[in-house]
Amino acid sequence: MQEAYLLGHPGVKKKILHGGQGPLPHFPKGTKLVFHFQTLLDNFERTVIDDSRKNKRPTEIFVGKMFKMEVWEVLLTSMRIGEVAEFWCDAIHTGLYPMVSKGMRLAAQGKDPLEGQRHTCGMGNLFHYHSTGFPELDELMRTPQPLIFIMELISVGDPFSYQRESWMMEKDEKLKVVPSLHLLGNALVKQGRFHEAAEKYQEAKLIRNIQTSMSAPEFVFLPLFIIPLVLNYCQCMLELEEYYEVIEHTTELLDKHKDCVKAYYKRAKAYVAVWSEREARRDFQMVANLDITLSRLVQRELNLLSERMKEKYWEDKERYWKILEDREKEPEKEDISEMDAKEESRGEHSQSPEEVKDAEEGKNPSVAEENNNPALTKPYPSLCVFLRWNIKEKTGNL
Repeated sequence: MQEAYLLGHPGVKKKILHGGQGPLPHFPKGTKLVFHFQTLLDNFERTVIDDSRKNKRPTEIFVGKMFKMEVWEVLLTSMRIGEVAEFWCDAIHTGLYPMVSKGMRLAAQGKDPLEGQRHTCGMGNLFHYHSTGFPELDELMRTPQPLIFIMELISVGDPFSYQRESWMMEKDEKLKVVPSLHLLGNALVKQGRFHEAAEKYQEAKLIRNIQTSMSAPEFVFLPLFIIPLVLNYCQCMLELEEYYEVIEHTTELLDKHKDCVKAYYKRAKAYVAVWSEREARRDFQMVANLDITLSRLVQRELNLLSERMKEKYWEDKERYWKILEDREKEPEKEDISEMDAKEESRGEHSQSPEEVKDAEEGKNPSVAEENNNPALTKPYPSLCVFLRWNIKEKTGNL
């Protein structure tokens, strides 16, 4: 075993536990380092705080990409492939470890590693929040202290041996990769693979995040790259029927480029699809005002819009009438049931011919009294009218 201070990095000690293979690798910017690590407290028990092997996958960082634990890059770039080493790091290097550990734990659980963080620096997040949600990490936040890292360097990737994501690229690299992403998206559109094409256009749009002086020669024509990408992305969203996505992106584009005819046209098509007639007519009119050669196309689209709105009107009307008819049928059923109940009650008091004859002869006074009661015989004329009308309807004559 060897133990020594790392030259140029005070507050760090290294002890090699297992020698690596071959010479010390070269670590240019963008190199991917794959490793396992353990984090231990510098106490008698050497309490283990984290162990990447429990996550069943190694950890990765990229050289020169501002990983929060800057000292880790220093430690790993001092190792050979396959080497296992123990590093003692003073508290000046471990202040941000609680936030780093929290992010890695959340990522291992399938959660957003930036969950709950404000848009500020790592130290700002450290002091803004009183708890990480993990007691052992909260203790490290309250009392910063030296930590021990046991690391095993598994592999060192060539920066040019894999497709790097856009956040890993330098500004000039982003400018070079945008045209290729654009062409790839166009090829996918021709194959009808709109979802994949939209992803390529979306990735290429990340060039907008470049924070630099717009006076630089290579950025003078930056909008010329952005506008076609946004429009192509919106066309894919139209094909995928993601109309509100189209409205959002075209509106954002028109806020900066108010004379973009294609943006107005695509937004109008999206408004038509979501039945926003007034907004669609407004955007179609803007297309005709900005480019008079498209007047015939706009008129055709407006005619189609009118036809669509008429069809929707009659469909809605028919649907509403059906709802009203269904509601009207329910009271009718209740009325019929009430009429049946009344008829049954009347049937209970109906008189047989013998009872009528006895009443006329005075043998049954109760029946005679019922027949002579005006209140009971009053409905008779209306009943006769109803019967005569029913016969007329069925036979055609009285």
